[in-house]
Amino acid sequence: MSKIPLNLIAILSEMLPEYESHATLDNLFLYAEINSEIPDVSKPAKVQQVLMNVNKSDPDPLKVLGKVLEKYLDGGILYPRDQDRFDQQIESIKKILSDNSLLYIKGGIISGSLTTPTKSLESVIKGLEIPALDQEFMRALTHVDASPREAVSAASNILESICKVYIAENNLAMPNKKDLKNLFDVVRKSLNIQRDSVEDEDLLRIISGIISVVDGIASLRTHASSAHGAGVKQYNLKPRHARLAIHAAHTIGLYVLESWKESKK
Repeated sequence: MSKIPLNLIAILSEMLPEYESHATLDNLFLYAEINSEIPDVSKPAKVQQVLMNVNKSDPDPLKVLGKVLEKYLDGGILYPRDQDRFDQQIESIKKILSDNSLLYIKGGIISGSLTTPTKSLESVIKGLEIPALDQEFMRALTHVDASPREAVSAASNILESICKVYIAENNLAMPNKKDLKNLFDVVRKSLNIQRDSVEDEDLLRIISGIISVVDGIASLRTHASSAHGAGVKQYNLKPRHARLAIHAAHTIGLYVLESWKESKK
C-alpha cells in the first residue's frame, strides 16, 4: 500500500492553514472521504494528524491525497494573496510527488510508481480501460527529463504487457522469445494488422509504419534504455528521443486495444 510521503505531509501542514479556515478544512477532509475523527487542535496540527492517520488506517492513502490536492492543483484557488509564494508551494508539491515516482492527474487522481507490479496494468488491459492506460503512459512521461532511459523502458514494458495479455486472453501461442518484436508479431497477425491486409495505399503506409515503429521501440529499449546494462558504447539518449518513443508507443498501444475491442463485437 503506497502512503502519503512524510515530507509532503509536512508541506501541506504549513500550506493548507494559509488558505483554509477550520470549517473549510473539515469540509475538505469530508470531500476526501476521511472517516477518522477530526481532532480539535490548531490547523497545522490538524492537517498533520489527519494525514498521518490516513497513512495508518486508510486502505488507499493516495486516493485521499488526490482529493485533498484537487482544489489546489486543478485551479480551485483563483486569487491567492501571494501568487509567487503559492506557485512555489505548488511546485514543491509536484516535485515531492515526482521524487516519489507519483503523478497528479487532473480530477484528484494520484498515479503510482512505474515500478508498480504489472498485475494492475494487466487488469487495466483486460478491461480495455483506455483512460487508465493513458495514465500509465503519463507515468513514463514523468521520468523523461530525469531519466530518459527509464522512460523508454517503461513505454516498451507497457506495449509488451498489452501484447502478453492479448495473447493469453485469446489463447494464442506465446512466442519462444518474449521480446516486444516477437510478441507484437503474434498480436498484429491475429488482429490482421499486416501489410497485405488492406487495399488502400494510404492505410498500407500507416500499417507499414506501425510495424517499423514497434521494431524501433524494441531496438531502442535494447540498446539505450535502462532495461539492459549500458555497454561500452552508449546512446546519447535525450528527453526528446524518449518523448518520441513514449508517444509512439501510446498511439500504437491504443490502436491495438481499439482493434481488439472492435474484434469482440
